[in-house]
Amino acid sequence: MTVKTLVKPSEYHDSVTLMWVARELAKLTGVTDAAVVMGTEANQAILRQAGLLTSEAEAASANDLVIAVSLADGQGEQVLEEAERLLQKKRQTVEVGTFRPRTLRGAMKAAPGANVAVISVAGQYAAGEAWDALQRGLHVLLFSDNVSLEDEIRLKRYARDHGLLLMGPGAGTTLLNGVALGFANVVPQGPVGIVSAAGTGLQEVSILLAKYGVGITQGLGVGGRDLQEAVGGIMMVEALKALQADPETRVIVLVSKPPAEVVARKVLGQVAASAKPTVVCFLGGDPSLMESVTNAFSASTLQAAAWLGAQAADPGLAETVSRAEANRPQQIQIAKDLRKGLAPRQCYLRGLFSGGTLCYEAQVIWRGMLTDAVRSNAPLAHEDRLEDSARSEGHAAVDLGEEEFTVGRPHPMIDNDLRIRRILQEAQDPEVAVLMLDVVLGYGAHPDPASELAPAVARARQLARELGGNDLLVVGSVTGTEGDPQGLGRQVRALEAAGVVVCDSNASAALLCGLLVGGSSETM
Repeated sequence: MTVKTLVKPSEYHDSVTLMWVARELAKLTGVTDAAVVMGTEANQAILRQAGLLTSEAEAASANDLVIAVSLADGQGEQVLEEAERLLQKKRQTVEVGTFRPRTLRGAMKAAPGANVAVISVAGQYAAGEAWDALQRGLHVLLFSDNVSLEDEIRLKRYARDHGLLLMGPGAGTTLLNGVALGFANVVPQGPVGIVSAAGTGLQEVSILLAKYGVGITQGLGVGGRDLQEAVGGIMMVEALKALQADPETRVIVLVSKPPAEVVARKVLGQVAASAKPTVVCFLGGDPSLMESVTNAFSASTLQAAAWLGAQAADPGLAETVSRAEANRPQQIQIAKDLRKGLAPRQCYLRGLFSGGTLCYEAQVIWRGMLTDAVRSNAPLAHEDRLEDSARSEGHAAVDLGEEEFTVGRPHPMIDNDLRIRRILQEAQDPEVAVLMLDVVLGYGAHPDPASELAPAVARARQLARELGGNDLLVVGSVTGTEGDPQGLGRQVRALEAAGVVVCDSNASAALLCGLLVGGSSETM
């Protein structure tokens, strides 16, 4: 087996192109593995784990394109030449395809009635494009990440002062008047408005509401840093004001990781300015801050936020919601039955997430259940940070959608390659008892994630049996609806056929995983 590498200095291609080229290379005769990524430290660590890191790749900078292939024969040079041909072919296809405006000005001429600009370009250019859009009077969904905090603050202040919304940066999900932007699911329209500083948090709450037959008016993503003290919750407050003034919105749900206390009080002050019932889900935050706000209802999980929002929108759902909530005894029994197949040394859980908020929610749940800390590259507390994001230790929750993994690589909701590699890596640790996976459906996501994840799970479970003679438990949840392009039921059936225990929400899956490694449900 030989590894060949080609480094192309200061060459940029969008991450979807890199994914496509890597997959085409992997199909070639004699190629056993292929990676086409930017030379970031995180990508180099992934190449090392895959046995693809050569001295040339290790010397590459974050701005260099790295093509690495593992071959069973001596066709290395031809494969690298094919990689260059594929990159050129992709560029030419884009250039000669259907006409697309190359500037914001051209786009506005083509669609003069538009009032929202969706910006998804490399981070170093995103702020400039956002300024152009705002100054032309457009609301902005800033999908791009890697935008500086200073630029974000200036953009949001300008938007606020001019009656505009600046959603983002890194706002992956928004639903405006029933139109899905970014990663979003097919959900019904209805009386609940959502403002979220977390993309997958917005998706999870919206699909759980849909399971109760409750729709949403608007789903506004404001970006993960909006509630930091430096930013001050500018856009959550502005979006909250908009929903409070909207006659179609009867119930409001707010979702975020814990804000700075001064920002939380600012947001809650705006909540109190309206009589509309408002569910506040500050994951892992202090619920006592809400005690003096009579129309605020505290939710400790995304699942609880959906329960409370559904009941506020339709009090007749109280009995249905109560039945769904009362499933803990059933999960305890399921955990007892599944644990019978584990060996005494299997004691750790490993979460491999595509959704950052889902990763965070799981850690909040495990913090109340487990005596040992859960390490993460996106931890609840700084002292619990993984030393090396490419290698788990003890209990671990890895957010594969963090920027360290997505520079020069598609988001894991689009590309399953990185998670599949990590699933097989975790399966080789004889102390791992259970893997937890989230699968996020909807517009923008992989067209059929289970078709790739299910075989990987089956291989991982077989690998664990071959190496240690023990079972490897896999628990998951699917964030989606039957109306999504991927089809919720079809995805669930495929995962279950591979041995995945599929729960009805991320929170339920996290609870079951905690029980499987001996956690207590009494603190939940």
